[in-house]
Amino acid sequence: MTGGKPGRIGIWLALIVEVFLLTILTSSFGGRSIFESTFLNWSNISQVVRALSFIAIMAVGQSPVIISAGVDLSIGSLLGLSGVVTAALLNEAMGIPLAVFLGLLTGLTCGFMNGLIITKAKLPPFIATLGMMSIARGLAFALTGGETIRSLPATFLILGQGTLFAVPIPIILMVIFAITVGYALRATPWGRYVYAIGGNEEAATYSGVHVDRVKLMVYSLSGLSAGIAGILFTSRFGVGQSTAGLGYELDVIAAVVIGGISLSGGRGTLVGAIIGSLLMGILRNGLVLLNVSAYWQQVAIGLVIILAVIMDRKTKR
Repeated sequence: MTGGKPGRIGIWLALIVEVFLLTILTSSFGGRSIFESTFLNWSNISQVVRALSFIAIMAVGQSPVIISAGVDLSIGSLLGLSGVVTAALLNEAMGIPLAVFLGLLTGLTCGFMNGLIITKAKLPPFIATLGMMSIARGLAFALTGGETIRSLPATFLILGQGTLFAVPIPIILMVIFAITVGYALRATPWGRYVYAIGGNEEAATYSGVHVDRVKLMVYSLSGLSAGIAGILFTSRFGVGQSTAGLGYELDVIAAVVIGGISLSGGRGTLVGAIIGSLLMGILRNGLVLLNVSAYWQQVAIGLVIILAVIMDRKTKR
């Protein structure tokens, strides 16, 4: 099953309303006309687009997990660990391609371990990925000693800061990743199995679906998406930080659910998840422009998550 057209129309309307409101509020907030809105400023839009690419990439990776009726709470910590591993290797004068590969491998391996624990140890996804969240964040702190890794190669910084035909490279990579995963979900047996497992795992098993193998691939993909986001995040800001991605798992899950992917599994599309990421990115940016305290920003994000889950339950019924 996939998300219906009414759901897609609803999220597009929500996006339009959010943009309209923030345009008005950021204009009147500073005593400016609507054409001088700090939100519609090209520099701000560029920053928003780059920032939301990290959430969108992880939302693409998280989507098959939630469609299969699972959840990955470790994704934010894996972003931080992958970024730290890449930065630490670059500081040791390792070549950029190899350092990036090992950073991606870090995320992929941790995701695979999540899948292994869930399928072999039979732990609930919530518990397994919660444990990995703590492990990955602890490893990131251990590797850095709590310090920030600086002086990264200028060539590496192009990944997160550069553009190609005026389009930010992170957005290009996000689109490529989304198209690849979207194709796999819509046009391959693996994608059909993901939806089948989310709809009814027992029925999928009796139908001959190798459930454990599919779940291993799903969680490995989620870990890989965190690795991609971690490398781009590190490149964007030019430093490796053990705190990178802290709390991002909430934004990612909220983006996916807002985008119409059911927490109960078996329903939703990647397009919705990406639009949900856009909604979350714009919300965070708008709160910053309105000088809302970081503490109240967390309150707002929490409320959005609760509302998204309520709407998901109502839609499911």
